[in-house]
Amino acid sequence: MGRGNGEGDFNWNLMDLRSSFPHSMRVKLAGYVHLARMIDKCRAVLASTEGEYIYPCPMDDRLMEFAGITAGQFTAAVKANPSDEAVAEWFTQTANTHPPAELEAWNRMMLNRGPSTPEKQEYFNRLRDAVDPSRTDLTAWADLQDLEEGRTIPRLS
Repeated sequence: MGRGNGEGDFNWNLMDLRSSFPHSMRVKLAGYVHLARMIDKCRAVLASTEGEYIYPCPMDDRLMEFAGITAGQFTAAVKANPSDEAVAEWFTQTANTHPPAELEAWNRMMLNRGPSTPEKQEYFNRLRDAVDPSRTDLTAWADLQDLEEGRTIPRLS
């Protein structure tokens, strides 16, 4: 999902999170959940169009820690690479190597991670209830993000 013209010109404003949403955390890029979303948020911060989104946020920090890179390194790579594919290539070349089973376990952890304290659970419930109080089946931050951004989330039994 490149946002340049392929000739080196780049329009950061094409990633405007004041009027659109970043990728779902569930989208895998280079085998990692959350990477496409983190690229979107970083591009928006570089363009000063992040709206209420935060980069780097705690989820971004988890991915960067797992990969063994810093926010400064990642931001520089996003700035230097006009396509998501080029950033993904940089990421796979730079990130710590993990066996496929470890990467899949980490992806599952990220997608299933929910509030870790009673205070965070109350915050999660307030955010969820503001969008759809009937969705008490949702327990993961990834589900809450998708709900807030208008994506369909199957009901859990």
